[in-house]
Amino acid sequence: MSNAISQRVADFLKEYQPFNYLSYDDLIKIATTIRVINLEKHKSLFQINDTLHDCFYVVASGVIHLTVISDAEETLLNKCYAGDIFGLRPFFAKNNYQMTAKAREESIIYAIPIATFKPFVTQNTEILNFLLESFAVNTKNSLDSKNNVLISDNVGYTDNQSDMQYFQSLSYNKVPLKISSDTIIKEAAQLVTDNMSDSLLIIEQGYPIGIVTDKDFRSKVATGRFSSSNTIDKIMASPVVTVTENISVAEAQLVMLKHGLTHLCVTQDGTDKSEVKGIISEHDLVVAQANNPGILLKEIKRSQSAKELKLVRDKLTDIIQSSLNKNIPLTHIYSIAGEITLAIIKRAIEQAILDLGSPPARFAWLSIGSQGRKEQLLLTDQDSILVFEDVSAEKYRDVKDYFIKLAKKAIATLEKVGYYYCPQNHMASNMLWCKSLTDWTKQYNSWMNTPGENSNEISSVFFDYELAFGEQKIEDAITETIFKNAKNNVLFYDYLGNDALKKPTPINFFKKFNLEDEGEHKGKFDIKTRCLMPLIDSARLLVLSNNIKGINSTYLRFKQLAIVDPKFSEVYLNCADAFLVLSKFRTLEGLKNDNSGQYINLEELNKVDKEKLKNALAPMRDLEELIKDRFQLTQFS
Repeated sequence: MSNAISQRVADFLKEYQPFNYLSYDDLIKIATTIRVINLEKHKSLFQINDTLHDCFYVVASGVIHLTVISDAEETLLNKCYAGDIFGLRPFFAKNNYQMTAKAREESIIYAIPIATFKPFVTQNTEILNFLLESFAVNTKNSLDSKNNVLISDNVGYTDNQSDMQYFQSLSYNKVPLKISSDTIIKEAAQLVTDNMSDSLLIIEQGYPIGIVTDKDFRSKVATGRFSSSNTIDKIMASPVVTVTENISVAEAQLVMLKHGLTHLCVTQDGTDKSEVKGIISEHDLVVAQANNPGILLKEIKRSQSAKELKLVRDKLTDIIQSSLNKNIPLTHIYSIAGEITLAIIKRAIEQAILDLGSPPARFAWLSIGSQGRKEQLLLTDQDSILVFEDVSAEKYRDVKDYFIKLAKKAIATLEKVGYYYCPQNHMASNMLWCKSLTDWTKQYNSWMNTPGENSNEISSVFFDYELAFGEQKIEDAITETIFKNAKNNVLFYDYLGNDALKKPTPINFFKKFNLEDEGEHKGKFDIKTRCLMPLIDSARLLVLSNNIKGINSTYLRFKQLAIVDPKFSEVYLNCADAFLVLSKFRTLEGLKNDNSGQYINLEELNKVDKEKLKNALAPMRDLEELIKDRFQLTQFS
């Protein structure tokens, strides 16, 4: 590997744990031994029961899915993004791989030889401890009950160690029973009984000094070890183990296990010298388990009606809100929400098929627009197309009629779940957007080669799509058509470039926010049209022109562009960060007002948030200049 490439790899690694524990010289040594692997979409790096490799892996770009077999089905265990490592089994085990690593999209992987890295592990306890925790933490039960072997091979090096546990909403008792230390045990027991509680806190000068649970009453009082006439301090557990208000389920479980407890005291700052905010019990954790994404996916599979699917979607809203409150990275929230939404769509289609009978031809249902990019956190409108395989002319009408009926049923179900109908009717139930593969090929050919002639039909949302149900080969054929037409297509880039830049500006000449002048949203700031859409449209244009396939997320598109077009990497990375900041503003607005979050009342933002919002707009100017310089924006200007 050349010195320049080694330096680039080292610069990349130093941003992520555990590599940030090493010196730059050590990283250069490691980088010179690394193999760079280009993994095509849907290709596997290793599979269940494969012999262990002599290296472990770091994602440089793209997305890797790690899956296991559960209930005879392939189950997604984790997703690895840029900077995440996986395939650690060769470090700690001798048996074969217990999971499959497959590229969700075209990905670049760094293969780091075990022999090269192991000396650094043995010399650095921080790295060793980190890898051990990483290897074991990513599964609720790290021992396979049948084989008695560790099965977790991976971890994402972000603020959360396990998506499935950190994305759980934890509700607990916010008004615990509180008594003083001189309270008589008999009186305390009566208080617990009257309030149907299982615990109480002993408070002194406003702070917790002890806790008593129903187990203490049974084991210490009912057995005669202590008289009921004693004061409560004789049987209380002290000092109290305290945690912060925003603790996750995973963290609460670890604390309980570490101290052998069944209850945790929640305080304002997580210490026993601050105000009590509540109490967490083992039962609270059990309840929370029913609200994690893995359980929700199983509930979706079992659902028989739109009503049941809506209940799951309501729980997803709680997960999103809880995750934002805990400052979970938005990229991970997108990932979890995207998978659950995709499962809901799939189940709606399955229910429609159960009503109508087996489809007369193979087909693909593609979610387009925000869900096609896995960016639909709020209950916004639904966008979709349906592509069925080519059939004979005499069968075409009957086949299309079936799929129109199928789409209407599925879309009606999704509307009941909360995804309202697309105002532009960009849905598979529309005859225009439900047709054969050949007709769709002609449609994309027309849009891309003569973009200005049918401008009333073309919409950029049709170029962001994700397979929700059906044949992968059909989606692949659509992708092939798009990228074949995109090659050196100056006219199409002209059209997309102008479309991206024609959005109304967010800031005026005087550096003030441009607000709506009239209508229902007068005086509010349109964050979707003025901020998010230019970034989304620009990222789409740039990945098409750079022949980057399989990356739908706007954030990941900018991250990938920074790799393939390093000259402008700073612009792309700033745009990626800006997109997340702006998306979070919109999501919080939507959750607060139970709407799309498109229009923000700036009067409700504090000075810091206003400045944060304004700063997020700065990269858009550089992006606009880049597009103007790169593309001939003439004909559609």
